[in-house]
Amino acid sequence: MNQQIRKSPEARQGFEPRLDPEGLFDLRYRAFLETVSHLRVRLHRYCARMTGSALDGEDIMQEALFEAYRKIGLLDDTQALRPWLFRIAHNKCIDFIRTRRTRLKAEAGYASDEIVLPVEPAGAGAGRAIERLVVHLPPKERACVLLKDVFDHSLEEIAGLVGSTSGGVKSALNRGRAKLAALPAQPVAAPAHDPELERLLGRYVELFNARDWDGVRALTSADAQLRVSDCYNGLLSDSPYFVEYERGEPWRMRPDTIEGEAVLVVDRLHGEVWRPAYFVRVHADGGVIDRIADYYACPWILEMVFGDAERGGAFPSPQGGKVRNAHFAS
Repeated sequence: MNQQIRKSPEARQGFEPRLDPEGLFDLRYRAFLETVSHLRVRLHRYCARMTGSALDGEDIMQEALFEAYRKIGLLDDTQALRPWLFRIAHNKCIDFIRTRRTRLKAEAGYASDEIVLPVEPAGAGAGRAIERLVVHLPPKERACVLLKDVFDHSLEEIAGLVGSTSGGVKSALNRGRAKLAALPAQPVAAPAHDPELERLLGRYVELFNARDWDGVRALTSADAQLRVSDCYNGLLSDSPYFVEYERGEPWRMRPDTIEGEAVLVVDRLHGEVWRPAYFVRVHADGGVIDRIADYYACPWILEMVFGDAERGGAFPSPQGGKVRNAHFAS
């Protein structure tokens, strides 16, 4: 895609845009998000597959967009927007992988750089299966397989993005494809059982659905952080979070599990049917909630999670059971 970013007057005059990471996002940043909206689904998909988590992928993409906005004055008008954003997102993903011991543990069995024979590219229709398995590859091979076999980037584009050469990308592709071809069937991981967190989330949902905002606040720490995608990042106590829920469309919240993680799902009422709308991630420390991430503005997360589960046979219903595909048709 050859679209170029539109610079603000401040950037054109040599002033770097400012974005206060605390509080409500300013209008200029929201305008920037509109400018890059056509790339966000692909950026999220890439970050999610690199990290192995749809929610972690969204968090990383948000960080990448923050960084891109702050550095917008450094982007030359003749430079394509897509490679620049993908490069920033890729670097964020690599940092995330390197600092997460759980990810490193998952990759330990595939860390060697043995020489393997070339493997043919995957056939048409294999992309969705590949992108769910690449998390088992080392970061460079993971990125190369994703960018080539799923996103159809050229070798030259991939080399520029991962900081390699076309020959290095070919080698990484060969190694990654061979490892994927030899990968044994992956059992579905059982969600981690944390009775204390389950109890806390159950109470949070009960109070939230009752619109007992004082009760909800009592479950959180004084310095609890809130991130609402595309809208707010800062202290929960300084936010209009509960006011927005008070005046919103009919909704309900319920606990569920996605990708082995306990989360909250917000359902919206469509006629007489409750349907999942978005996820909320709650983090607790010592039995007290200290961080909330609300993904209401990110429909692509829902599409990815339920799309993956659908291809696995079935996916959660608003009642927690398994339903046919038609249930979630718009």
